Amino acid sequence: MMKLFKPIFLCAILTGFLFNAVTGEPKKWKQGQGWGWVWGEEDEVGALNEMTSEMILKAVGLVKKGQVHDLGITYDRTSFKWPGHSPGEIMTFRSPEGVQRQKDLDFTLPENGNASLTTWHSCALFINDNVATQIDGLGHAVTGEDNHWYNGFTEAEWGGNFGLRKAGAETIPPVIARGVLIDVATYKGLEALPGKYVITVEDLQGALDMQGTELRFGDVVLVRTGVLRYWGETGANHEKLAAHDSAGMQLPAVKWLVEEHGAIMVGSDTSSLEMMQPPPPGSDSFMPVHNYLLIEQGVHIAEFHYLEDLAAEKAYEFLYIGVTNKIKGATAGFAMRPLAIY
Repeated sequence: MMKLFKPIFLCAILTGFLFNAVTGEPKKWKQGQGWGWVWGEEDEVGALNEMTSEMILKAVGLVKKGQVHDLGITYDRTSFKWPGHSPGEIMTFRSPEGVQRQKDLDFTLPENGNASLTTWHSCALFINDNVATQIDGLGHAVTGEDNHWYNGFTEAEWGGNFGLRKAGAETIPPVIARGVLIDVATYKGLEALPGKYVITVEDLQGALDMQGTELRFGDVVLVRTGVLRYWGETGANHEKLAAHDSAGMQLPAVKWLVEEHGAIMVGSDTSSLEMMQPPPPGSDSFMPVHNYLLIEQGVHIAEFHYLEDLAAEKAYEFLYIGVTNKIKGATAGFAMRPLAIY
């Protein structure tokens, strides 16, 4: 009897282990608590440490139709932005006319073998690292008299004139995960939520029920307010966008996503994710959601993600791929074009 029992018992253990690996058993996350500074004192990655090859394979398995949607928005110098960020300028640095007129590069001269007058275009960018489609890095939000961010990194020790030296955007790994759209605008029967609308837990659950969608540990959760239906070509209609952009979540809804469901990244189609003004009663910050997610939990924030196509096609779960610019010291992976594939 024991000879039979031991192989069966071992098989059960192995089966349980494989099941946990494939379904994404949490490494550090605890229900009702989330994460915190649990990855070691030198960690710069946060909740994205939870991604595993098994979870990625499962997310890839969501692709059935081969449909690809670009979640990025087109940005230029006229585009709408959050008021706390600077506008961007895209400036021509080299043009055919300039190269030929200035004659400051010997290898471009006809007498030096360039009889075909070959030239090129290149641009210099002066652009804020928190504009257009982006992922906020864990060093973006700062708080306290010591000016600290995620994992206790402080301005005095790790700041600088040439960007952050801890938890810069270059530390954001490629995000490959199950993406879930929560279409709150459609659930509320609106083209877009009104400005300063506070998205509640009841709104999130109601939209999920309407969609027939369930949240799972390790999801990238993207909440649709509908504001980007007014982006147009480059987001030049500031008045229309501003009328809706301030809708968003506050702490109860965000904590529900992170602490109860294990979302490893939370985002939306707005410039700031949260409803900031006026701050909720008892708050000691104008952006408590940013402080909670980025500083306290180590959860990155996805902003200005274009969700209109997904909503129109009722594509509520998909493979999410978000890859940021590896610009060392930047506070966000900016001007992105993440993909939703299903």
